[in-house]
Amino acid sequence: MRKLLVALLLLLGPIAPALAQVSVAIGIPGISIGINVPVYPRLVAVPGYPVYYAPGLRANYFFYDGLYWVFSDGDWYLSSWYAGPWQRAEPDAVPGVILRVPVRYYRYPPPYFRGWAPGAPPRWGEQWGHAWDERHRGWDRPGRRIVAAPAPLPRYQRAYAGPRYPSPERQRALATEHYRYRPRDPVVRQHFEGSSGRGTPMAPRERGGRGPAHERGPGRRGSERD
Repeated sequence: MRKLLVALLLLLGPIAPALAQVSVAIGIPGISIGINVPVYPRLVAVPGYPVYYAPGLRANYFFYDGLYWVFSDGDWYLSSWYAGPWQRAEPDAVPGVILRVPVRYYRYPPPYFRGWAPGAPPRWGEQWGHAWDERHRGWDRPGRRIVAAPAPLPRYQRAYAGPRYPSPERQRALATEHYRYRPRDPVVRQHFEGSSGRGTPMAPRERGGRGPAHERGPGRRGSERD
């Protein structure tokens, strides 16, 4: 009897991991980025930038040009709704306006931000390497700051929290009904290509070979309105 049981376990062993992989891969609407936003957050304007940040959240959380942006574990993520679903944005697909927001507005900065000037932007060239720095030469110059009116906040999302938080399909329908804003930044507009133009943005193209997010850091090349 024992030999029969062992034989059955050996036979089923290779099948169980395969089933687990399928169940994890199917039906996930976005990426879990380890932050909890149970209700619509208080958003405050960053002086001199068309960007909002969330001072009450223990996260590097921003709103710009119709999308929410979060910097977590060395990566940027975006969503059209305050609590996701989130999509990862490649370094070349993050708007320069967001990258120029000063260090002091990052409410949960990574350790390698320490010692950087609080009134200056993070040193993204050290984070993303020489090739990125060359492609975006001068990205941190003050003269490149876009001084424009910020996008209107999607305050209608306040009514949706907890069990009322909508599915991605419902998010798109609600955005079409309640939020008419269209992105002005060409980089932000690209995130809406291939989608309805409102609601969940298109997932950006993935590029491999950057290593684990928690290992990335410097030296590793590769007026409140609410």
